[in-house]
Amino acid sequence: MTFLKKTLALAGAVALATSFSAVAMAQSTLETIKSRGNINIGMLVDFAPFGILDEQGNPDGYDADVARLLAKDLGVEVNLVPVTGPNRIPYLVSNQVDVLVASLGITEERAKQVDFSAPYAGIEIFVFGDVNTKAASAEDLANQNIAVARASTQDTSITAIAPETANIQRFDDDSTAVQALLSGQVSLMGASNVVISQIQSVAPDRFDVKFSLKRQSQAIAVRPGDADLLAAVNAFLVKAKASGELDALHQKWVGGPLPAFVSAE
Repeated sequence: MTFLKKTLALAGAVALATSFSAVAMAQSTLETIKSRGNINIGMLVDFAPFGILDEQGNPDGYDADVARLLAKDLGVEVNLVPVTGPNRIPYLVSNQVDVLVASLGITEERAKQVDFSAPYAGIEIFVFGDVNTKAASAEDLANQNIAVARASTQDTSITAIAPETANIQRFDDDSTAVQALLSGQVSLMGASNVVISQIQSVAPDRFDVKFSLKRQSQAIAVRPGDADLLAAVNAFLVKAKASGELDALHQKWVGGPLPAFVSAE
């Protein structure tokens, strides 16, 4: 082969490679997912009941079931990738996963790093306690014994509104705070809707919700600019809410209906 022919052949190969590269770059994340036939979904496995490991060590829980349902809607196989709270967004933006179904609360700061879907779950924090204890507002917390998990959202929320005479008792975690309520050590506690469902399943009719402190919606996250994938995720959520499938999964894992502020969006 002459030098000229070699040069032309090399130039042709480079042009072809460049062409393939340009096509790959032009392909959206949604198109990539569908062309390869699977989707990599990051999820927590240490945040029960949303993300857990089953007896075989496989990811499970509400988030896992939502991820499976999303993959089914897209017509692809699902690959569940365990992530942690600190690394879940880095996993997404570095292309180690295609999407996060990882109990990621919607915040302004996170919205600078990812694009959020409509909510698929939500945590609401309440003042909760003995049915015989009146507590319809912050003022009613005066002189009450109130359990909270130390440094939790419920701790900061109750501390911000409680009168000085309220006796806020801080425990290491939700479990010990719940035990204080069940044993009668306190008459009230700050608790999420998840914890409340668990309490009511073991002690029905003893306790009720007093008033709401704070709510946070959790959303599915995609990389910024993945408009096609975000639209597909939102379309999936509209269908899953309308069909009752999302609510059924929430009932299965959380023990109660999808929060009204989530199902309405």
